[in-house]
Amino acid sequence: MSDRKPTLATVWLDGCSGCHMSFLDIDERLLELAQQIDLVYSPLVDRKDFPELVDITLVEGAVSNEEDLKKIKKVRAHTNVLVSLGDCAVTSNIPGMRNPFGVRSIIDRAYVDTVAIPRPAPSTVIPRLLDRVRPVHEVVPVDVFVPGCPPSADAIYKVLSDLIAGHKPDGKSDLRFGA
Repeated sequence: MSDRKPTLATVWLDGCSGCHMSFLDIDERLLELAQQIDLVYSPLVDRKDFPELVDITLVEGAVSNEEDLKKIKKVRAHTNVLVSLGDCAVTSNIPGMRNPFGVRSIIDRAYVDTVAIPRPAPSTVIPRLLDRVRPVHEVVPVDVFVPGCPPSADAIYKVLSDLIAGHKPDGKSDLRFGA
């Protein structure tokens, strides 16, 4: 067995960052986790390119635009255990509320209907919206689901501790909706 510590990445797609805040709410237990893992990619660190291979990746947010789609496919291809973290990643939650209205209606509401001087929607700076917001598992295979909006720090800590120890969380106890 290798003495190498498992690597951890966190990714933020279309969501509010509440899951990352809950991750930080692990508080002093973060120091314990830091002894056991190497954080190799995250909005919390400065690295710009996703590593070649990551042991565990926590993904927050839904897949709602072309950039999210490209990112999650790359992350999945370079991750051993992919964790959907939070209700946006698990169900598309709040970002998915735009689905019944359609992209054109949403763009018009944001850039035409509610402004004093209507202008065309930006097309070069903002990634093109997908026709439908999707939870992560509808785009790529997911290994572990951690529901919650956001999931509790305790649930995130338990999942990470289990995965670091080489155990897949069972999802029947504290990793269910309403827990």
